[in-house]
Amino acid sequence: MKLEKTDEYQDWFTCLSDKLVKARIEARIRRLQDGNPGDVEPVGEGVSELKLHFGSGWRVYYTERNGQIVILLAGGNKSTQKRDIKLALTLARNL
Repeated sequence: MKLEKTDEYQDWFTCLSDKLVKARIEARIRRLQDGNPGDVEPVGEGVSELKLHFGSGWRVYYTERNGQIVILLAGGNKSTQKRDIKLALTLARNL
């Protein structure tokens, strides 16, 4: 699958300082691209939450288009989950 990233996602990911966290998130996104998403929860309006079970409970929010493109919308952790979901839904509506 083709992968696209919003500026908001890219900004969030770039600001992560822990290289191990970044590597684990990237590995999980590769699995998603390969069709093996793992623990995913729909949050509404075609947006899903990719749950990563380590550290702060990292989350990546994404949507799919035409079964061919995965668009990474936003990211965060369990403590920012409600705000991150609102942002992801807004971004998905504006694609």
